[in-house]
Amino acid sequence: MKTFISNYISELVYLFNEMAPWLLLGLVFAGLLRVFFPQDRVQKYMGKPTTKSAVNASLLGIPMPLCSCGVIPTGISFFKNGASRGATNSFLISTPQTGVDSIFATYSMLGWPFAILRPIVAFVTGIAGGILTNWLVKEKPIAKPAFAGLSMATATEKSEQSVLISSKTSDKKAPTCDDDSCDCHTEKPKGNAFVRASHYAFIELLQDIAKWLIIGFLIAALISVILPDDFFSSFQGWGILEILIILAASVPIYICATGSIPIAAVLLMKGVSPGAALVFLMAGPATNVATITVIGNTMGKRSLLVYLGTITGGAVIFGMLTNWLIPTDLIMSQIAHIHGDGEHEMLPKWLQVGSSILLVGSLIFGYFYERYEKSRKSTKSMEFKTLKVEGMTCSHCEASVNSNLLKLDGIEEVIADKNTAAVKIAGNKINLDEIEKIITEIGYQYKGEM
Repeated sequence: MKTFISNYISELVYLFNEMAPWLLLGLVFAGLLRVFFPQDRVQKYMGKPTTKSAVNASLLGIPMPLCSCGVIPTGISFFKNGASRGATNSFLISTPQTGVDSIFATYSMLGWPFAILRPIVAFVTGIAGGILTNWLVKEKPIAKPAFAGLSMATATEKSEQSVLISSKTSDKKAPTCDDDSCDCHTEKPKGNAFVRASHYAFIELLQDIAKWLIIGFLIAALISVILPDDFFSSFQGWGILEILIILAASVPIYICATGSIPIAAVLLMKGVSPGAALVFLMAGPATNVATITVIGNTMGKRSLLVYLGTITGGAVIFGMLTNWLIPTDLIMSQIAHIHGDGEHEMLPKWLQVGSSILLVGSLIFGYFYERYEKSRKSTKSMEFKTLKVEGMTCSHCEASVNSNLLKLDGIEEVIADKNTAAVKIAGNKINLDEIEKIITEIGYQYKGEM
């Protein structure tokens, strides 16, 4: 038992050291992308049921560091504010499969073939899903909700600033200009850009993926220690059957794009084919039971069928193509350093260890700082009504609940907390029926007062 525990801890530390520097670099790029990417122009490029809108939505989604839980409120918000069903499906398909953070991490553990392949597959399947939705689902997109009274730009910008707490501001009197090119729609964000980028990357985003990242490492290390190196070799030669087995296991589970990487790397080392590993990297992050339920209830069964059909069909097709066209030896040579000696490592040991320490420190600091911020904001001299809302799993979920509820007349302040499933609301007019309707529409479960 002592030998097993020692080997397990050693493998866990090794995997973490390999990925930590690249994950930190990805977080930095994600923070910069969040601050400087002009999201207030999104509706302009996603509003029409055309191939161009599907391409735009897929391009928009690939670099965004959103997992399937975070992409749902963002995508549904786009849809409810005028994006076509095709563009919305394109965004929902392409976004969770990859992201700027996971691209760097993929390169660190799987090498350049997978680092290039993942965004290409996400881009192609996103466009295919958007085009198929435009062809097969003819319903018009939902008009902007009457309760919003806000442009897409204002709603998106407000969501960005309301991750931890949102307060009612001059958004209530936002201009009703329909020209997306003007600046009157967007409330300029406050604070230094570097501070906002750092807060998003190392507090919000890192806390969003922390749980599943840790689970991914724990499972990967366990697989590596328990299973013999040739365990999955017996599946090789099964062709499409091996891919379908991995697909069936991947669709209902949830794991983020970054958390899936160490598991895929270890599966490859244990004998899984590259195509089957790609299927896991596609279907694991992009689908789960909660995502399927929300899309079906919000966008309709036809859109859901296209969504699932595109991801599963695309996974099978690209999995088979990977096995046929990319030599296994090429891919395995890229990940040899995971279990190789020091001379195979891409980065010096001191940088790996230092990055691991910094990453662990950021995880711990962000955990307590996030709770401190919410606790400090909730101590204001206002009378809050606390509601239970299930289904919030990340900061984007909190922001979606905050910004949508603040659009209701009479609501002055909202504090959503994914950790306790609590939503605190203050105001002079709180209509629980309207609140329940909005929470249900954006994909969460309203459970009444706590």
